[in-house]
Parts: sequence; structure tokens; C-alpha cells
Amino acid sequence: MELIRCPHCGATNHKSESCRRCGLDITLDRRSSLQRSLAFFLSALIFYIPANIYPILQSSRFGSFHGSTIIEGVFQLWRLGDYPVAIVIFLASILVPLMKFVILLYLITTIAMKRCGPVKWKVRLYYLIEITGPWSLIDVFVVVILTALIHFKNIAIIPGIGVSSFALMVFFTILSANALDVRLIGADCEE
Repeated sequence: MELIRCPHCGATNHKSESCRRCGLDITLDRRSSLQRSLAFFLSALIFYIPANIYPILQSSRFGSFHGSTIIEGVFQLWRLGDYPVAIVIFLASILVPLMKFVILLYLITTIAMKRCGPVKWKVRLYYLIEITGPWSLIDVFVVVILTALIHFKNIAIIPGIGVSSFALMVFFTILSANALDVRLIGADCEE
């Protein structure tokens, strides 16, 4: 007896076309899921470039502007001796997004090529992406907090283009992971 989980309400169903609880379609739509996931993945990749090239934070003091990118901010924090903050920003803003890109690309290609491999490991990688998704917004929160906290007359903290690009990159990686139907990881694979 083959059972299938409804992606909408979570009910366990016997192999059928619609869910017994919510009545929605529960068939595996490989093409649609992969196309949506790949489109969101490519969008996230496009926004990753300006997120790292343009300043994430700009400060204005006495009319002179100074902006710093994510990596410049990490180096500056490290030089100032704020090692824990520099490490957290490096992990959350540079390493985790790169890891998510590699894992998403791996999952999308293995599903598209119908490669089995270690299915349990792939499912764990998928859930790792889902868990770390919202935590990648830590940079955006830091910029918002800095902007709200600093109210000196001669200093202005202005979010840069990199912040919005970074937020959109995180948003699209979350959408890419959510668009990928996890049931496709072990379905119809060829060895």
C-alpha cells in the first residue's frame, strides 16, 4: 500500500489524485515545481551580486558619505576587535547564502536528472535550507537597528542598495526552497 502526504494540509492519503481531507490535488508535478524553484533560484543569484558589490550601509557625517559592503563591514569589525559579531555576520551573510545556493543547485539538478543518491541526506539538506532561510536576514536587521539607534545630529546612517538586494536575495532563496516539492527527491529516480 503506497501512501502519499498532502503538501497543503499534511494528511496521509492512499495513492490517489486528491486529498481525502482538503480535496486538493496531490499528484507530483515535477515540471512545474522544478521550473518555479529554478526561476526563484536564478532570481536570488542575480540579487546576490549587487548585495555584495554595493554598500549595505552608508554613513553621512558633515556631508561626506562613506559606504561599506558586507565583506568590508566584516573586515572592519574584525580590525576593531569585534570578533564574535564579525564571525556571525560572515557566517550569516556570506557563508550561509553560498551554502544555500550550492545545496539548492544540487537538489534541483539531481531531481531534474532523476538521480537517486542518498535520499535521506538530500531531504536533510533540504530541511537545512528551510531552517536557515529567515536567519539570513540578520544583516538587514542589523542595519535597521543601527539606523534606529543612532540619532546624532551630525551622523546619519542610511541603508544602502546592498540591503534591499540582500533582502530580495534571501526572499528568493526561501521561495526557491518552498517551490521545490520535497517529495520529488526520491520519486522516480534512475540509477
